[in-house]
Amino acid sequence: MKTDTCDIPIQSQPTGCSKIGTCDMKGCNKLTTFDWLHDIPLAAGEKPFPYVEVRFKNSRKDFYSTNGLELYVGDTVAVEAKTGHDVGVVAMTGELVRLQMKKKNVDYRTAEIPKVYRKAGQRDIDKWQEYRLKEEKVKHKAREYVIKHNLQMKISDVEYQGDGSKVTFYYTADGRVDFRSLIKDLAREFSTRIEMRQIGFRQEAARLGGIGSCGRELCCSSWMTDFRSVATSAAKYQQLSLNPQKLAGQCGKLKCCLNFELDSYVDALSDFPAHNLQLETEKGSAKWIKSDIFKGHLWYAYTDTQENGNTWHKLTLEQVNEIIEMNKQGQKAHSLEEYAAELSLLEIKPVENFENVVGQDNINRFDEVKRKRKKKKRRKPQNNKSAQNNTRNKNQNTQSSANKKRKKRKRNNNRKNNEK
Repeated sequence: MKTDTCDIPIQSQPTGCSKIGTCDMKGCNKLTTFDWLHDIPLAAGEKPFPYVEVRFKNSRKDFYSTNGLELYVGDTVAVEAKTGHDVGVVAMTGELVRLQMKKKNVDYRTAEIPKVYRKAGQRDIDKWQEYRLKEEKVKHKAREYVIKHNLQMKISDVEYQGDGSKVTFYYTADGRVDFRSLIKDLAREFSTRIEMRQIGFRQEAARLGGIGSCGRELCCSSWMTDFRSVATSAAKYQQLSLNPQKLAGQCGKLKCCLNFELDSYVDALSDFPAHNLQLETEKGSAKWIKSDIFKGHLWYAYTDTQENGNTWHKLTLEQVNEIIEMNKQGQKAHSLEEYAAELSLLEIKPVENFENVVGQDNINRFDEVKRKRKKKKRRKPQNNKSAQNNTRNKNQNTQSSANKKRKKRKRNNNRKNNEK
């Protein structure tokens, strides 16, 4: 479970989910690695691999010698630097470090690998946190100096070394920038060593983060650690519109996700004929218009624009290959309409007859319920006075009707007596 204290341990001990070296959540940091060799014991007489991988700010990682210390993933350590020492968090230990060093072509037998001085104490951590709190103010001050010197660059982030002896400024720029005067002003302002490091626009977007057009968190800020070049041919293979506003991400470059499904599209297109290949029929030549790769459909139109050029005919991949084989043998197909009609017959699905048992297939079934509710008008509650008045009126009406009936009876009786 992700917690606020997972990323910055206290007193050189991993905190949060308490999974020492076996964190499989990948929620605390995107650079966290699951040690899948943790439960495998070493062979008899074998010693643990004496190197660890330590991560710092801005996706920076490096290898260090353990110097005889017993370290776990999540430990805060003070490591050797060019000047002074730096503070970082152990990201990987054991045999995984050997595999990672082999992957990155780092020979621990010949290379001079820096070492871990000690596990960071409370004093080291407090000093480290103190410098990290200064980074935001230093970044704004450095941007003011960039505007003052009128440099075409953007200060993206600032990183203090663990002991405060060096400050690294990460910046983005379209080309080379002469920042010698800027470094002098920054060194005079902050009284420390200054290092300028240029990063790409993708690295800047990964650091800032955000939500992509797909509605999810950016891949570069959530799980991607290496950035491969993306070419416009990836969009052409996937038959996407070459609109830079839709293909570009928040970094201004082509989206990294264009490479995710590229291999599937390339494999599927290997069975399709070339787009510049025309089909020869008795009605004339037909050119390719578009393709539906995964359904295996292709659209062709006659090159004669006067009669049939505006009509597209949908064919299957098998039908197109059949016509191509006929053309290779010197034969011509009769027409594309025959193949399109054959495909339309195959696509006609039989009507399924079913009984409406539950009665939930009608979209307008709720309208009848609303009509019934409208007919049943609710009576408004009446006050006591109005109710009494109504009862009085009812009594008076009943009395008057009774009197009328009596008078009518008397009249009838009088008429009968006079007749006698």
